[in-house]
Amino acid sequence: MHSLSRASSGSLSEGEGTWPIRRRKILDWLVIETRDERFIDNIFVEMCRRLSEAGVPVARATLHFRIHHPQWIGARILWRKGLSEAEIDTFEYGVEDTALYLNSPLYEINSGADEVRRRLDDPTVDGPQYSLYDELKADGLTEYIAWPLEHTLGKRHVVTFASDRPGGFDKDDIAFFQDLLPALALVSEIRLKNRLARTLLETYVGPHASEQILAGATTRGSGVTVGAAILICDLRDFTHLSGLWPRDDVIELLNGYFDAMSEPIERHGGEILKFMGDGLLAIFPLTNPMACTNLLRAIGEAEAALAKLNEENLGKGREPLGYGIGVHVGDVMYGNIGSRRRLDFTVIGPAVNIASRLEGLTKEIKRPVLLSGAFVEMAGCETELENLGAFPVRGVGEPIDVFAFTSDFPMSDKSAA
Repeated sequence: MHSLSRASSGSLSEGEGTWPIRRRKILDWLVIETRDERFIDNIFVEMCRRLSEAGVPVARATLHFRIHHPQWIGARILWRKGLSEAEIDTFEYGVEDTALYLNSPLYEINSGADEVRRRLDDPTVDGPQYSLYDELKADGLTEYIAWPLEHTLGKRHVVTFASDRPGGFDKDDIAFFQDLLPALALVSEIRLKNRLARTLLETYVGPHASEQILAGATTRGSGVTVGAAILICDLRDFTHLSGLWPRDDVIELLNGYFDAMSEPIERHGGEILKFMGDGLLAIFPLTNPMACTNLLRAIGEAEAALAKLNEENLGKGREPLGYGIGVHVGDVMYGNIGSRRRLDFTVIGPAVNIASRLEGLTKEIKRPVLLSGAFVEMAGCETELENLGAFPVRGVGEPIDVFAFTSDFPMSDKSAA
């Protein structure tokens, strides 16, 4: 690789030496001036635009990353000449077993190749004939080249460039790309790990808590008091079911159950703070004036999804799933609880305890959803519900009014509105 140092006699004029000034400026920009840009796709687009302006005949470029995400194994950032934004695609687990991937330059690079290069405008060139090459040639591209993008600890990703100039890239273009790769690897790794940290936090503690943690809320005991509608859900007879079914079937059952419950909660603005074995804890902050209504809608959609899931389970010869949901409203302490080295970002307080007691009460009363009088009063939905009377609740001095839905599903969108 060429040296990044400037000549001791002064700045180089255009065309002198190995590094023309415009190209050196691109490298300086990439290493020094991108520190305030969070997203690698924006950096990649700007880098490609600068390359093109400097005379490097780049018409198409891609970055391929393997990522740690519960849904996706990888992502591709695609830039085309003339575009001001990148196209970003994600790929689900299993794509690595498809013929499209196994018969591609990416597979070659990920299998250890240091370079994949192909002239597209020369039919006499030998080598693998991937379907990608036909697509690029149809787009008027003349040469394609792919290199590994090496991150620390042997993590390998892929960068590709394609030219539309007759004859493709020349040796100076290739030399410049190769000098650019270490800087691009460094810059992309920083952004990828920042994104990874955010993704992992969002995956395990939820989007709102992850924002708090990334903003510095990592001190034990730190937190705020917030008003919230609280929902606690628990799967019935899970211990019995898990003893009857194979492990993989049990995991599939739990995932289906959590999908049915979680997606409506998140869709309506709720925050799932934790999964507790076969249960979950979620809050709907009262900063949203529609919090209580949104919680009711989420329960309605979750019950419909669970009913559909039970139909599928019956079709597979499995027993239908039962559940209990307790709902309350009140102030909760929202923050870090735990030991010196292991913290949990969650909510605690009497309001959470009451929601938990109501969930437990569903087993005795044989109603799947129980709501406190305090929640019903705040939601203004008394006419939609059945007052079951006052019940003593452990840890609470006075009995509390308990309500249940009068029909199979909580509330229609019309009545909830």
